[in-house]
Amino acid sequence: MILVTQNYKLAFIGAGSMAEAIFSGLIQQNKMSPENIIVTNRQNEERLLELKEKYGVQISSNHEHVLAEANVVILAMKPAGVQKAIESIRSYTSENQLFISVLAGITTDYISYLLGHNAPVIRVMPNTSAAVGSSATVFAPGKSVKDEHLTITESLFQAVGMVRQVKEEDVDSVTAIAGSGPAYMYYIVEAMFDSLDELHLDRQLGEALILQMIQGSVDLMKNSGHTPRELYQKVKSPGGTTEAGLKVLEDNQIQETMRNCINRAAQRSKEITKEMSTVPANTIK
Repeated sequence: MILVTQNYKLAFIGAGSMAEAIFSGLIQQNKMSPENIIVTNRQNEERLLELKEKYGVQISSNHEHVLAEANVVILAMKPAGVQKAIESIRSYTSENQLFISVLAGITTDYISYLLGHNAPVIRVMPNTSAAVGSSATVFAPGKSVKDEHLTITESLFQAVGMVRQVKEEDVDSVTAIAGSGPAYMYYIVEAMFDSLDELHLDRQLGEALILQMIQGSVDLMKNSGHTPRELYQKVKSPGGTTEAGLKVLEDNQIQETMRNCINRAAQRSKEITKEMSTVPANTIK
């Protein structure tokens, strides 16, 4: 597997949190030079200047300039803005460029339709943990993708975490876990942090203990060979503190709620696909 090299020129169309997580991860992992990354967005110049100051990336509101030397174009705008965004850059794109989309619910066929040509398009779903090199990323190739494009994409996202290839029809389901999942974890951890005040514990100490507890739990799940159920049963003692806490979770159907949460996110991704990725018949070769 070749690594992303300094010879690649990456253009980010969109400057939100996902774009920042990806290119900041590449820079911090020393996989790409900021000089080889150029970022644009629709109209928020203040945001672009902030990113330039923080990471040293190139910025421009001139789409022709942004795309002039880009080997790889990463589409990272909001899904609702994909049509206008691609229309604004279409005349500066070519079939020699690789397009990588991190847009939830937007199909590779629809992006090809908007581009108006047969450039390779790969749909990717990373998460914001890319910023620290710990993303769980999946990618699915479109119709014009060759092995070299898969290699580039895998290499690019290996630099910011774990990468797996999937079928495009599975991306919506994976989005609910790998893409949206970190938000659910942060939501739960927020509740654990808030409990520190109720317990009259030092906030700094308590937060450090919680984060290490989570890290240790993940490490044990990865390395023990035991299922999650086996692991929490090992912690639980009859009549003990863990059993009392788990009883509250069971009474409030927390596992069922989490499954419903993930299923709803997957359903919403499918809804977005239907709402926004309709391709007129006979337009994709």
